[in-house]
Parts: sequence; C-alpha cells; structure tokens
Amino acid sequence: MQSIISLPVRLQRLSPRRLVSLMGWILCGSAFLLVAIPLLDILYVIIKDGLAAFSVDLFTQVTNGISGGLLNAITGTLVLTAGALIIGTPIGVAAGIYLSEFGHGGFSKSVRFLGDVLTGVPSIVLGYFSYVTMVVTLGWQFSVLAGTITLAMMVVPYIARFTELSLLQVRHELREAGYALGTSEIRVVARIVFPIAWPGVLTGILLSMAISVGETAPLIYTAGWSNYLWNGHLIREPIGYLTYVIWSFINQPFESAHALAFAAAFLVIFAVLLINTGARLLLKRPRNF
Repeated sequence: MQSIISLPVRLQRLSPRRLVSLMGWILCGSAFLLVAIPLLDILYVIIKDGLAAFSVDLFTQVTNGISGGLLNAITGTLVLTAGALIIGTPIGVAAGIYLSEFGHGGFSKSVRFLGDVLTGVPSIVLGYFSYVTMVVTLGWQFSVLAGTITLAMMVVPYIARFTELSLLQVRHELREAGYALGTSEIRVVARIVFPIAWPGVLTGILLSMAISVGETAPLIYTAGWSNYLWNGHLIREPIGYLTYVIWSFINQPFESAHALAFAAAFLVIFAVLLINTGARLLLKRPRNF
C-alpha cells in the first residue's frame, strides 16, 4: 500500500525529460503489444489448425475439388517463384550494378524513380495489366509464363535497390586500387566489388522470393488455377499455387476445404519466415569492406 501511495510522489520527482522518456517508452510498448498480440494470435491459429491438417496425402495427392492434397499447389508455387527469380534476378542485379557504378546522369535518376513507382503499384494492378497484355492480347491464356513475368515485374525493383545499396557500401579505395593496377571498370565490378557485396545482393533476392511466394492477386489474373500437376507447358495451361487455396477454400462451407486452406497458410508462412530468417542472417554476417 505504501509503494502505491508513493508512486505519484516518485513521478513528481522525475525531471520533465525523464517523464517524457517514460511516457514514450509506455507508448512504444503499447504500440508493440497492439501489433504483436494480433500477429501471435494469427500465428497460433494457423499453426494449430495447419498442423492438424497435415497428412501424407497432403503432400502426395493433388487437389480434388475441395479435398485431396496440395501437391499441385506446392509444385506450382515452386515453379512460379523459381520462374520469377530466373527472369527477375539477372535484370534486377544488372540494373543495380548500372545504378551503382555507371549511372550518374539523368537517365539513372529516371530509372530509380520508375523503380520506386513500381514498388508502390498495387500487385493487382500489375496482374490486370498482365491479364490484358499477355492473357488476352498475346493469347497466352492463364499460364505459367504470364504469372512468372508478372511476379518478375514485382521483384525486379527490390533486387535492383538491394544490389545498388550493397555495392555502394563497398569502399571506394578498393575500386581505386583496382584502377591503379590498370583494371577496367567491368573487371573491377566483377572481380572486386561484386564478390564483397554478394551477401547483400543475395539478401535482396531472398526477400524478393518471400514476396513472390506470398502473392495472390496478380496470379489470379495470370496463372488461374488447376487441380492438376504442371505438365511443363509455359502458355495456355493454368497452374495451381498455395495462395489461391487460402483465398478461395477458406470461403467454402466445408471442413475439408478449411483444412486445406489452413495447411496452405501454414506452408506459406513457414516458407516466408524461413526465407526472411535466412535474409537477416546474411545481413548480420560480418563483411570486410
């Protein structure tokens, strides 16, 4: 009781600066709890219901209507993500190298600006653009190629920016040492700068992978959905993916559909957390610049 009564007295003895600091810590802690509690609740529900739906059939059978397994969706997610990285990584890395080492004029500023704009464009807008241009105009219909190109358009700005920032962190003395030995600019970038900045570049690629794994809206317009395994065709054949199962099956009034949706949500969250953890470990890795 005495400690409770003396609490206002202690607050009065605090200096205004410490009082403001204390109030700031209280507000920050409250804001953190407002974010953390719903997130932990979501993770708890998804992990509990997702693991309950795990079985051998989930990984060995394709989806049969609103039941069966997720083999087709898992395979499709891997195919779409790998395709997006195959297309987007060379373009993004090349753009980042250009912006860091060679882009010092008005054109490079325009490229940076367009990259920032592209990162802010809603993914469903990119999906609708790809639907009009690839699915309808080019006649590809719902297909793997339309989906992978759309995802590649989304991840290129992230890879380019991470590459640029990673290369800019390399000390200029190392570049000057290479130039002093008569090495060309391209060889300095390829043999000196890029190997040092590689962990940061790989971090950008991993984060882009996490983005592509969790996307739904652009794939609805481009990849469609299929209950069958991918047959290797790039166009005129839809493909399944995990995020479609989450988006569509959770609204069905059947327990089997809900089980597949929670299992797909668990797999997506597990993959995203695993990728982000790997990216953070790479960022924390000591680098000698």
